[in-house]
Amino acid sequence: MVHAVRKQSDAAAALNKHCALIDALLGGTDAMRVAGKTYLPQWPGEDDKSHETRLAVATLFPAYQRTIEVLGAKPFSKPVTFGKDVPAKIQTLCEDVDRQGRNLHAFLAEVGQEALGYGFSGILVDYPATKDKDGRALYVTKADEDAAGVRPYFVQIHPRSILGWLSDKSGLTQLRLLERVEVPDGEFDVELIDQVRVLRRGAWETWRKTENKRDDDWAVHESGVTTLKGIPFVPVYGNRLGFMMARPALLELAHANVEHWQSKSDQQNILHVARVPILFGKGLGENEIVVGAGTAVKADHPDADLKFVEHSGAAIEAGRVSILDLEDRMRQAGAELLVIKPGNITESQTLADNEQGACALQKVAENIEDAADQALQFMADFLGEQTGGHITLFKDFGAATLAEASAELLLKTNQAGKLSDESLHEEFQRRGIIKPDTDWETEKERIDRQGPPPGTMDDETTPGKPAKPDPEEP
Repeated sequence: MVHAVRKQSDAAAALNKHCALIDALLGGTDAMRVAGKTYLPQWPGEDDKSHETRLAVATLFPAYQRTIEVLGAKPFSKPVTFGKDVPAKIQTLCEDVDRQGRNLHAFLAEVGQEALGYGFSGILVDYPATKDKDGRALYVTKADEDAAGVRPYFVQIHPRSILGWLSDKSGLTQLRLLERVEVPDGEFDVELIDQVRVLRRGAWETWRKTENKRDDDWAVHESGVTTLKGIPFVPVYGNRLGFMMARPALLELAHANVEHWQSKSDQQNILHVARVPILFGKGLGENEIVVGAGTAVKADHPDADLKFVEHSGAAIEAGRVSILDLEDRMRQAGAELLVIKPGNITESQTLADNEQGACALQKVAENIEDAADQALQFMADFLGEQTGGHITLFKDFGAATLAEASAELLLKTNQAGKLSDESLHEEFQRRGIIKPDTDWETEKERIDRQGPPPGTMDDETTPGKPAKPDPEEP
């Protein structure tokens, strides 16, 4: 029997329902082979050895993995932009936001891909303990804390790590997380053990198995209090169903990818059978059959026959067409990398297609933005700052797709006097042509200092051009 602190709640099990499927698809061919009969069933009449061989030669067409990589990278194709309300101290901490070398941009990019792939991810804002288990201070001065790297930092939480939670109208009241921690194992090695972190408002605990290591025998290992009123955990949704509930946004693509794995395995198997013809003979008596160049087979019976029997190929063609149809369905389900558009495509068609694909992705990007803002606020609360500020992700995917064409049109509109210089600057910035942190007022001052563009100044010495009157002459 599993101890209550280690037991996964029904709600957490629902959140993790599709994790095994997504793990296998994102893990590639090796992970799908390890899954064995789960995603490559053993057909009736197929012996174990044949199934093992079929599994060993199967390869995964990585439609789901590549789609998540491509779509997940779009919001981070431009740098994360800090708002003016983000304190300088927090911006400095964001250069190594997880104390593992990742800056905020890289951290959020991985959280975003996880949320898109699994439907859910999380950000825990943690803070190292400053007191031992007996309540004694571990550091004497603030300088000692700084030297030891004591400061708030982000931790990426996978949905599999969530064992359960309790909540009320104001948010989480309890959160249980499964962790794997290192403990010393002799003088030169470490051992990985399970640990459950229990977070409550203003307090925390870690639970570990007791020395007898029974599943039902867990005890509090460490505990402490925090200065925060809430639990510093922020959910990140890829496809939100409710509070702390989600499902993969491209789940149907995942199922189609598994179907492709199975169908492709069948196709490989039938190709193998078809490529090895069967030698058929009749009426040959007891004569020895030797097949090869410079050999002959004797037969006394008038109806004797010897020939190779080959597959007609009809089933092979049907299987090939079925796989191609399945790949088309996967393209339609969101595998942007695989989209094939024959012939010339108009600009308006490209824009329309892009807007359809961008809408769901923009929603995910907005969820990541909101989650990052909440996490920055928790960081500010730990530091005693009033606000953590806001960040902005690149979300104008349509503009990026048509950047060159639309930029030229905007420039012509500006030159015709129908669009202000400031609006032109904003539109170029929105398309990633100008750096997102470039301020218009600063840029305007630079433009004024550099003078008019070459060829626009009047040349008073130009032959045949009347001289300008002296403004002081009557």
